[in-house]
Amino acid sequence: MDMKESKNKQKLNAGADAVLLIDVLNDLEFPGGDKVLPWAERLVTPLRALCAKARRAGIPVIYVNDNYKIWKGERESVYAHCTRRGARGRRVSQQLKPTEDDYFILKPRHSAFFATPLLPLLEELKIKRLVLTGIATNLCVLMTAHDASMHRFPIIVLSDCCAAETDFDHNAVLTQLQEYFGVTICRSTELRFAGRSSRWRKSK
Repeated sequence: MDMKESKNKQKLNAGADAVLLIDVLNDLEFPGGDKVLPWAERLVTPLRALCAKARRAGIPVIYVNDNYKIWKGERESVYAHCTRRGARGRRVSQQLKPTEDDYFILKPRHSAFFATPLLPLLEELKIKRLVLTGIATNLCVLMTAHDASMHRFPIIVLSDCCAAETDFDHNAVLTQLQEYFGVTICRSTELRFAGRSSRWRKSK
């Protein structure tokens, strides 16, 4: 469900790049969620590895997540909702739990930019390029990539760290983003990381 590996390695740099995790805390209790589940389970291993490398390199990891109508709490409340007993996405959400050093933003709609503080956060961190991952490729990842493009961010979308209901939905969007928006499509294994810059460590 991910495109072939290219020969163009991408180097990420602390102080310039950020990794966005879109709706990865997800109960998958929506129509079609059963079809997304196998692909969501498949992205866990590469996405966990990516986040670990980004954290070590001092590259911000930013969760932008559906609110599930939980507006009185944030990270822990959403996590508890998505990992409740019986939730289809429980195991995926458990394995992708954010750390205390990660940023966490609630969103009301599909795009990570719409009615959220994401843009001011990126400006504060002086982020120049975005690496997009998440669920679903053809909905929230697509809408976020569209808005990121409108804000003139260069974009990388990781094909092995996104999931949709079908191969067709996933690959059609990746092709569209690459051909019409100039988005770089690659796998997480194609990324290289610059050394840590303490300047960009999130304060406690």
